[in-house]
Amino acid sequence: MINGKKIVVVLPAYNAGQTLEKTYKEIPFDIVDEVVLVDDRSRDNTVDVAHQIGIKHVIRHEQNKGYGGNQKTCYDTALKLGGDIVIMLHPDYQYTPQLIQSMAYLIANEVFPVVFGSRILGNGARKGGMPLIKYISNRGLTLIQNILINQKLSEYHTGYRAFSREVLLSIDYHVNSDDFVFDNQMISQIIYMGFPVGEITCPTKYFKEASSINLSRSTVYAFGVLKTSISHFLNKLGLLRSKRYQKPKA
Repeated sequence: MINGKKIVVVLPAYNAGQTLEKTYKEIPFDIVDEVVLVDDRSRDNTVDVAHQIGIKHVIRHEQNKGYGGNQKTCYDTALKLGGDIVIMLHPDYQYTPQLIQSMAYLIANEVFPVVFGSRILGNGARKGGMPLIKYISNRGLTLIQNILINQKLSEYHTGYRAFSREVLLSIDYHVNSDDFVFDNQMISQIIYMGFPVGEITCPTKYFKEASSINLSRSTVYAFGVLKTSISHFLNKLGLLRSKRYQKPKA
């Protein structure tokens, strides 16, 4: 806990058996109260490793629900556990768990209700091995998104995010996609509802075992991101009334 705030780390896992233990061991348990791993029907030993290293809350989807579907279960579970601060950390060891303290501190002290670990700030992406084409795509999409959504974020595509309980209860993330574009739809909802987003520099690592999506899925993701940003823009102008930007029913 920090300032009496319960901290829950959620791990959306898919074939993370080789990197899960290394990720888990770097979580700062002096402040983290609960860890939740949601396995999206992995084809490896992710669940076995999770039990072996002592993760208390392990949930396994009987059918693969996709990256977004995995996160929905993560956040639902964290809220049921009474989490005041919920931090999503990929268990593929691409992002360092050592930033959890800094991210949680900013939320616990009401500096920001949402904090992202940015690979772009401080040139961490390229130093960590992000492929050039992925870096260029990231920068291009982020520029367009900042224009349409009227923000100045360094990137919208990081998988390292921390949220206050209030934020998660204020948006209806269940109406979002079960695929990778879920992340951007969620950011759009958060900004639409008026929550400010903080960013901290996050070193990242690209290696064989780290998760990644192929070119075809990356293309689908990019078009989904553009569609989400345009929808956000049109809703702000009052030209659309998407269910995504309505508060969830109590």
